[in-house]
Amino acid sequence: MSLYVGLDVGTQSVKLVVYDPKLREVVATTSSALELISEDDGTREQLAQWWIDGIIDCFGAVAPELRDRVRGIAVSGQQHGFVPVAADGQVTAPVKLWCDTSTHAQCKEIMDALGGAQGSVALAGNPVLTGYTASKLLWTRQHRPEAYAAMATVLLPHDYINFWLTGERFMEAGDASGTGWLDVRTRTWSQEMLRAIDPERDLRQALPALVEAGTTFPLSASAASALGLPGDVRVTTGGGDNMMAAIGTGNVTLGRLTMSLGTSGTLFAYADRPVVDQAARWAAFCSSSGGWLPLICTMNCTVATEHVMRMFGMSRAQCEDAIAGTAPGADGLSMLPFLNGERTPDLPQARGCLFGMNPHNGTAAHMYRAAMEGATFSIRYGFDAFVDAGLQFDTILLTGGGSKSAQWRQMVADVFELPVHVPNQPEGAAFGAALQALWACGDGDDELATVVLEHLQVDASLSTQPDPGRAKAYRDAYQHFLSNLRAISPRDA
Repeated sequence: MSLYVGLDVGTQSVKLVVYDPKLREVVATTSSALELISEDDGTREQLAQWWIDGIIDCFGAVAPELRDRVRGIAVSGQQHGFVPVAADGQVTAPVKLWCDTSTHAQCKEIMDALGGAQGSVALAGNPVLTGYTASKLLWTRQHRPEAYAAMATVLLPHDYINFWLTGERFMEAGDASGTGWLDVRTRTWSQEMLRAIDPERDLRQALPALVEAGTTFPLSASAASALGLPGDVRVTTGGGDNMMAAIGTGNVTLGRLTMSLGTSGTLFAYADRPVVDQAARWAAFCSSSGGWLPLICTMNCTVATEHVMRMFGMSRAQCEDAIAGTAPGADGLSMLPFLNGERTPDLPQARGCLFGMNPHNGTAAHMYRAAMEGATFSIRYGFDAFVDAGLQFDTILLTGGGSKSAQWRQMVADVFELPVHVPNQPEGAAFGAALQALWACGDGDDELATVVLEHLQVDASLSTQPDPGRAKAYRDAYQHFLSNLRAISPRDA
């Protein structure tokens, strides 16, 4: 029986899953750690060859009898990175990553040329944020002119891996929508955005063709030899890690909402139309499943709860008991958990704040609850923006470290007043890539959503329904959170 591989090439590691659709099981998982070049000016870079070395290591750890059965591969990649590739296929400079902040000045330079953030949103649907690829391209033009001049093609990390696997240079709309220069409304390159990066060079000539999600290419003979794979393996388009995580969590149809409770909090939804916000309250991305993927990110999620846990020397069990033993609203204690500044709401200079402390609620348990509630309310703030845009939801698919907490699962169900389900596969991006490969290499006429929902499994023991009584208490606590947020927000916010 055929097997399908999902590769997730992130900042910290390469992860590989091998999926058997007949058994509906992941039959092998491997990973390989990656190095990171880090400098005080915000530089965060990797060498593209490290990704290839990691992929070869991962396949080498898969049993030969499984490799012989592989028929399809798809790649999930860290978004927003910039891989400049010469005509001969050589990478001309280290890869600047999504977390590289050394290009902040270039963001302002690009948006100033377009009339500010609103001009950028009008042209392409998004402002040029520091993480996006556009500023990295301008930075390279200014600081690595030889590498820029030698660049024949602009690729994103997952595009480069596809290039290594197939010898073909191509992009798909999902990952490309995080560059800053794709007009997400029309799925076409914005010439005005590209001109703001380089008015002297027609950068459209350096951009590969945009292909439809699910297009497949043959694995090259050299890659098949390096990975120990059969010669008839097909490679499909793949996508950015958020786009693949959407597929891996079943977020491929209207009404579903994926929430990740990790170091940061992420919220994204499938849409069948462009969902652009003039105030740029969310990232207006395309999906890698033929639709769109509006996405919200908060900077302080488990950061806040882990900080309080360390402050008081609490164990995981004690943290769960703290939530169980305190009431929604933490008896009036409210936290704005902006330890790292915040993106949603847009308060980059903000810091954590406590409101309403009294002799009764100034306990470790109340503090921990206030941190969890604050992190959850920050995500709810972004959710409200989605609802304002006319999106409607019936299900939350919960992932990330916070999804392991029974108390947090219940809190999410109660705060959002929606049922919560936890997918079985913890590696959502890699699993989503494997499902895309399964669909793209299939012989039938099924839609991607049909294939995904057929193979998605949730852990029924972790599913959670909202409790009406607690939901009302959280509605009141959330209003206190919003009142406190207004108190610390700039007057023109």
